[in-house]
Amino acid sequence: MSILLESLTESPGRYLEKVPVGTYVRVSELPGSTSAAKSAASRAAARGELSHVSKGLYYKGAKTRYGSLTPPVEDVAREVLGSAGVGPAGVSAARALGLTTQIPATTELVTIARVPEGLRHVRVSTRSNLARLDLTYTEIAVLEVLRTWRTTVDGGWSATVAAIAALVADGTVRLDALRRAAAREHHRELRDRMRDLLGELAATERSAA
Repeated sequence: MSILLESLTESPGRYLEKVPVGTYVRVSELPGSTSAAKSAASRAAARGELSHVSKGLYYKGAKTRYGSLTPPVEDVAREVLGSAGVGPAGVSAARALGLTTQIPATTELVTIARVPEGLRHVRVSTRSNLARLDLTYTEIAVLEVLRTWRTTVDGGWSATVAAIAALVADGTVRLDALRRAAAREHHRELRDRMRDLLGELAATERSAA
């Protein structure tokens, strides 16, 4: 019997036994009826084999003497939100770029989609700029730092420029993509700081030539 056919015909409980450690499990993707899938996941969680991390989402962590390991809050949120148009915000964005030693009391993320229900211990905000769909997680972090650098970056504006310049230089961040996205942002501080950033990077490039 093929793996696909077997997964379609086996019970959700048997399917869960085969799920590798370190895997997220969506109830909607389990074989069997909806009620059977929900019951199997609930029973597995009661036995300590799965951890319920969000609505309709479980995680199969490695077992220890203290119970099953659970994933970091940010990992759960990114699993729920997906990758398109998602990135860190606030202090979380500054930390992602190595610009602060502050530890946020609550992980902050942004998405261009509607914020789903059931996310715990994380603050998610919505941005309406569809150009962010073309950006990576790190590139969205750059945009968010440009919004909040005055209160989230330890070294001020010069440190912000230096960090972004290094990311551009090694190819982690695409300056053209950032420029296009920033032009469609509603936040004036972000747009103004992007203009300043582009000017300083251009001046640095001219002086190095």
